[in-house]
Amino acid sequence: MSKKIGVLGCGWLGLPLATQLVADGFEVFGTTTTSEKIPELKQKGIIPFQVALSENGIDGDMKGFLSELDILVINVPPKLRGGNAENYVRKMQHLHTALKKTDLKHLIFVSSTSVYGDLEGEITEETVPEPKTESGTQLLESEDLFRNDTNLKATIIRFGGLIGPDRHPVTLLSKKQNLSGGNDAINLIHLEDCIHLITTIISEGYWGEIFNGVYPDHPQKKDYYTKEAQKRGLPQPDYVYEGSGRRGKVVVSKNFMEKKHTFRTPIAT
Repeated sequence: MSKKIGVLGCGWLGLPLATQLVADGFEVFGTTTTSEKIPELKQKGIIPFQVALSENGIDGDMKGFLSELDILVINVPPKLRGGNAENYVRKMQHLHTALKKTDLKHLIFVSSTSVYGDLEGEITEETVPEPKTESGTQLLESEDLFRNDTNLKATIIRFGGLIGPDRHPVTLLSKKQNLSGGNDAINLIHLEDCIHLITTIISEGYWGEIFNGVYPDHPQKKDYYTKEAQKRGLPQPDYVYEGSGRRGKVVVSKNFMEKKHTFRTPIAT
């Protein structure tokens, strides 16, 4: 088993992932965009690098970060909203150029189910993506950038909505009124299962594949978020009545489950 893994982006998902990989016995290299976070990475046993990707290039020692890696996990979410939005594809193109100067072959690219756009019904890894948002469009183009490079064995993970410590969409929805889509299915995954999926891909050597990362429980939004608000003592979100019956897309992690793996952490706690 390869022993040197890089986690590009030690944030909400990347830092606990890197910490788990250290616990699993890997030598882990991690990046952060701020010098203030360097001591925290060191304290957790992660070899730190201050690196920042922008549409104009790369700041920091990307060459040093990549130089010894056997596996790279790319965990850089697109930030396309607000006044500081940058072209995500260009960022990934700069990274891809840097990768071509190394011998690294194996990587995991963290993507999103947003690449499936507004498709309805059961969605598996075999479903042809039809992104509708700028984020989904740029993620799909970035996926293809790595997947189409025959010198790389790139595995893509399309995560659903992420939940976990200090992160749950109900906190943003609880005060909202007249919400639509209450009959739509939930497609969420807990942080612990994100880490479980990534570490399983690494340990089993599932390279050059696509995985949907969504917990196999899909209640309707209005039911799920009402209960989650009640658990937290928050005002319940108000959904417009849209009749009965479930709508929207149900994203199935078919590839992972057909390999006889299971998800461990329910989305309703």
